[in-house]
Amino acid sequence: MQINRNLKIKTLLALLILALIIQLANPSALASLSQNRLDLTFTVSMDKPHTHYYHVNLEIVGQTSEYLDLKLPNWTPGYYRIMDYARHVINFRAKEAGGRSLAWLKIAKNVWRIRTGRAKNISIDYDVYAFNVSVAESFLDDRRAFIVPASLFMYPEGYLQNPVKLKIIPNDLLPQIFCGLDEIPGENNTFYASDFDILYDCPIYVGLPEVISFEVLGVPHRIVAEDLGQIPRHKIIEDFKKIIETSVGIIGELPYRHYTFILLDGGGGGLEHLNSMAAYMNASGLQTPGGYKNWLAFIAHEYFHHYNVKRIRPQVLGPFDYDRENYTRMLWVSEGITVYYEYLILKRAGLLTEEEFLDRLSRTIASYENIPGSKVQSATESSFDTWIRFFARNEETTNISISYYDKGAILGLLLDLKIRHETQNKKSLDDVLRVLYEKYYKKLKRGWTDEEFRSECEAIAGCSLAEIFDEYAATVKEIDYPKYVAYAGLEIDTSWHELPGVDLGLTTQTQEGNLFIGSVLRGSPAQEAGLSARDEILAIDGKRVNPRNFDWILTAYKPGQKARFLISRRNRIQEIEVTFAARKERTFRLKPAPHPGQLEATIFRDWLSQK
Repeated sequence: MQINRNLKIKTLLALLILALIIQLANPSALASLSQNRLDLTFTVSMDKPHTHYYHVNLEIVGQTSEYLDLKLPNWTPGYYRIMDYARHVINFRAKEAGGRSLAWLKIAKNVWRIRTGRAKNISIDYDVYAFNVSVAESFLDDRRAFIVPASLFMYPEGYLQNPVKLKIIPNDLLPQIFCGLDEIPGENNTFYASDFDILYDCPIYVGLPEVISFEVLGVPHRIVAEDLGQIPRHKIIEDFKKIIETSVGIIGELPYRHYTFILLDGGGGGLEHLNSMAAYMNASGLQTPGGYKNWLAFIAHEYFHHYNVKRIRPQVLGPFDYDRENYTRMLWVSEGITVYYEYLILKRAGLLTEEEFLDRLSRTIASYENIPGSKVQSATESSFDTWIRFFARNEETTNISISYYDKGAILGLLLDLKIRHETQNKKSLDDVLRVLYEKYYKKLKRGWTDEEFRSECEAIAGCSLAEIFDEYAATVKEIDYPKYVAYAGLEIDTSWHELPGVDLGLTTQTQEGNLFIGSVLRGSPAQEAGLSARDEILAIDGKRVNPRNFDWILTAYKPGQKARFLISRRNRIQEIEVTFAARKERTFRLKPAPHPGQLEATIFRDWLSQK
């Protein structure tokens, strides 16, 4: 009918008008509609490094929109915390090619909107303060320039997939540049990134470090280090090669053309990338055999991440939303199973003995089981809540939270041994990682969903893994360790052992020479008596207490005895009676069973030797 035709036309016009209004209300959307490719060139200089300011220039060629929004990420991948990098930006300026200043307005904490007047060529300048020691923050002084790209380089909204050119201007104090980006032939100190995800994934070091170069399977690797201490360099090269070769043996190939280890002095923490890693370290800690092996485990962990989390990854972890949290319930896989593999890599590479390998697993299990949080938070919850809890630890953390690093390593152990048991040692967790790598990273070119990860594990195991996924990963159900470790011919000690002395269930800390309670464990004698974190302990049974004599005073008491604690709580003095308990621990010590079956003995042998 004609009336219906007219109604359809009016409805269509109304929808078009509404769409136009929406676009005008959001000028930045106009840029994303056109999606013409831009020529983007960043230039970074550091003329006065002692002021800790980088100067950034961005040249934009080929834009055609009336408005252009520039955005600075709020976080950097691998570091699950909102960093608010924009707080360090000052002196923002914009102009067109002829030098005319362009009006701009900050419309969100990390968004600068420029009224371009459709100028095709635009120049942006701003300064960024950088003086925090962290793998997730840029740093600059007269001895080190460390650039976390997400904290320095703004992207035009709608153009995250646009190629980027980066020129770095060194100086006499900071003369050499190192990063994972490819240098553009014929252009000194100029690098190329195929898109902003690649740019943000490549930390940059500028300075005068020690550089150690070597090859693995014909692929160049280099260690860029500020201080490696007295460890013989040939030993470092030999051990790094073992870690890399063993990792390749698990997945099957090296997926990069070159790799850079950026090792910074005087801090802690590391961050993984597709073809590089950045990590803080203290050379003094490498002087003992134990300290050196711990460092190698740290290196193995961050290195193996270029497989597990960067290429084998949950689907939500790339491409990224740099404005807000990117939630996943699977960090127990990305981080925790990487912990499990750092142990396996060192053992298979001959860098840990069998006893040392089992001891690391035992200590990981004990670290998880011996805190009240293991009865409160699941591995999936811990993964999801990392954005609000991991970097916000307080006196209550151990009572309500766990580490998905620890629980994930445990779940990796259970999955590996269960798969080996069910397949008569024909398959393992190694096979799961290889399938995820080949199918999702290489073929489908995406991450996997939670359901797909479980499905691939169960397909390789040839059975349901509901107990591991539905109970041990998703709830706080007590784990049947003896059943699982028996698959590899192992025994585990889950019993409680009484230790000398008494237990209060609290930690202490010193503030200005005085003794304070740092934390109180749930269900402990201290909590039952009424003691609280932040209480200052003044005396016990009339004896003045200080940080030096506290432990000594406790040696006079036995389990079951009572003592009067004189405390100060928010400037009020009070006395609390506490009943001491016996000190107990569970070690979860793993050891080979005296008479394993043939299958179990074979699983144990192949498990530790990459078969």
